Amino acid sequence: MSQKIELLAPGGDVDAIKAAIIAGADAVYCGLDTFNARNRASNISFEELLGIIRLAHQYQCRIFLTLNIVILENEFKALAKLLSKLVNTTLDGVIVQDLGMFNLIKKHFPSLDVHASTQLTTHNAGQIPFLKKLGASRVNFSRELNLREITALNSVCNNNQMLSEVFVHGSLCVAFSGLCYSTSASVGNSGNRGRCSQACREEYETTPSGHNFPLNLKDNSAFFDLPALIDAGVHSFKIEGRIKGASYVHTVVDSFRKQIDGFVETGELTQDGERLYKVFNRDFSNAFLRGDLNQSMFIDNPRDNSKNHVIDKSNAISVVQIQEVEQNLQDEKTQINVTVNDKIKHLSIEKLPLTLTFSGELNNPLTLTIKTQGFSVEQNSYVLQSSSVLRQSDSFSIDKTAIEKRFKSLNNAQFDLLAIDTEGLTAGLSVPFKELTLLKNQAAKILNHNQTVLPEVRLPALEHHPKTPLAGAAKAKLSLLICETEDISLADFTDADIYFKLPDAYKRDCTKYVDLLTNHPRLIPWFPAVLIGKDYDVAVNILVKTKPKLIVTNNTGIAYEANRLGIQWIAGPFLNTTNSYALMALKEEFACSGAFISNEINHQQIRKIARPENFKLFYSIYHPILLMTSRQCFFQQSVGCEKPRIDNGCMLSCDKKTSITNLKGVEYAIDKQKAGYPSIYNKDQFLNMQIIDDLAELFDGFMVDLTNIGAGDRESPDKLELIKHFEALLQGQSAVQTSLNELVPESTFIQYHNGL
Repeated sequence: MSQKIELLAPGGDVDAIKAAIIAGADAVYCGLDTFNARNRASNISFEELLGIIRLAHQYQCRIFLTLNIVILENEFKALAKLLSKLVNTTLDGVIVQDLGMFNLIKKHFPSLDVHASTQLTTHNAGQIPFLKKLGASRVNFSRELNLREITALNSVCNNNQMLSEVFVHGSLCVAFSGLCYSTSASVGNSGNRGRCSQACREEYETTPSGHNFPLNLKDNSAFFDLPALIDAGVHSFKIEGRIKGASYVHTVVDSFRKQIDGFVETGELTQDGERLYKVFNRDFSNAFLRGDLNQSMFIDNPRDNSKNHVIDKSNAISVVQIQEVEQNLQDEKTQINVTVNDKIKHLSIEKLPLTLTFSGELNNPLTLTIKTQGFSVEQNSYVLQSSSVLRQSDSFSIDKTAIEKRFKSLNNAQFDLLAIDTEGLTAGLSVPFKELTLLKNQAAKILNHNQTVLPEVRLPALEHHPKTPLAGAAKAKLSLLICETEDISLADFTDADIYFKLPDAYKRDCTKYVDLLTNHPRLIPWFPAVLIGKDYDVAVNILVKTKPKLIVTNNTGIAYEANRLGIQWIAGPFLNTTNSYALMALKEEFACSGAFISNEINHQQIRKIARPENFKLFYSIYHPILLMTSRQCFFQQSVGCEKPRIDNGCMLSCDKKTSITNLKGVEYAIDKQKAGYPSIYNKDQFLNMQIIDDLAELFDGFMVDLTNIGAGDRESPDKLELIKHFEALLQGQSAVQTSLNELVPESTFIQYHNGL
């Protein structure tokens, strides 16, 4: 088989990384204690990272570093400092979510190989060239895709010389990754910052269908689908689990290693997968991959299912039999821990010992002998000499103090400088001090794998440009978001911009929205965040057929097509824009004309953002608070559904609504619009009037969402009244705030205070 298959393993702490390496992983992804999306993992220090890279490379294993969170404006100085250190290592790649980080790396750190994180929700053909243009060399596909969709996207990857990753094992989020705001809105723990509190694993009040964990999915496992994924052209099989321990990681990686190698050698699957049940699992499902979204994907227990599995498989009935089975399982788990610990205990990531010996006599060069261990397979000793010879100099002679001053920087995160030996250097001699510096730089290059040590990048201050000339000093303009054709008549009562929210799903060859937008040219198309397969094709066709002057898109695939077609576009709020560098990336690479700033960040974090020249900024001041969106059905485990699985008609025709309540008594609305994905919303609406006083000078427009999405059974406020009140508010009539609060009694803007 000519196709290279990469087994990509998780590594939370040092022992888990060692376990992945020794189990046969081709690559390991891990995170530092900052800028990574698994705050609950132990994570590693920079010094440990260097030792891990060295250890992994001894086993022909690559190391990828997770920098997969959205970045705040005040963090770019620290981020540039970290990246400046990373470019002077042999790190094999960085995994990135933030568009601003892509921009920063492409401009200042082009030697770093960049991988697009699963947090970017990559699921359609336009997103791949979008990420390619940002500098990504590989992309991790959304976990919700089926084999047919993966095969199609791999073809696009091949055309763009990009590699692909698919998660083949581990936990499943019920929400689309990168588009889950559940714990961000409720307790300030954002999944886009690595602090997800896993609301989907919470216990809720018993639902009408009799479930207490209605959002809890089984774990993903494609253990028996490897041949199909290989046929689909997938490059990397990725295992989830950076909060799991060494025994889990070793067991899963070793199982997949044997399965892959056995299939490559024999053309058959040789492993039964039973070892996967010996470590933590919530039972397994491959339903997303098969495209069979059914009720069996859920499990009403978020905790370890290994005990239940072994009892069921043993057919134990009596209490004694069950206890014996449980004890045997516990003994096996203990033995796994002992075996793994025994395998990794000899693996060292300690700093390498380093000694520097200086010698020389009158009229001979100054000689530096560098000795270390475990640094290079070829050699551990290097000799350097000055270009000038040593001369007599009583007043400016080179002594140990002068040498230590210049060479102490070689005692760093990679090397432990044990000794600087000058016994062989005759006293009272000297060479030009610039030659000492040159020797130090030559030594640093050798110890940096013969690569010149790149200096730290210091980012220039960004200019805060004023509003675009067309906007001038005018007050921010109101815009409205609607999704019902009957609401188009609202345009007769306002001069606000009118965004029309297009659906997530369409009938094939749908022309309804082409006609709608053609007949109502004032409507500005608003594209959703998720457009998969034919739905993306139809959305692109809408662009091509209508050629609108302006669109808003929450989907980077549509952004790519708009730029290609020369259509002016604005980045929507679900592109999670939190910093100036993201705005620069959108403008410079894709001719973006404006962007909504993320509602996850607070007023101080917003204030620091620098507007690019001739670029508009927007903010949504009133909208339902989306917590999560899913490809799976939320009604099967809540109110129940007569359909055992989601079929083609569910997306287009289902418009159910219900609610679930957690054990703290907090109620959440479940809402499914026709042609929309099932979604969960906060009880409160987002209503932020304070930002108009705080930051009106920064924004060109404030948006009001007039869709009925997420309202559940609550009666929505009168839309004309809302428009009048918000127009008055933007005209400076602050007295309307009281009546707005009466119109929207259940509201909050806590995110504007808490931020990320």
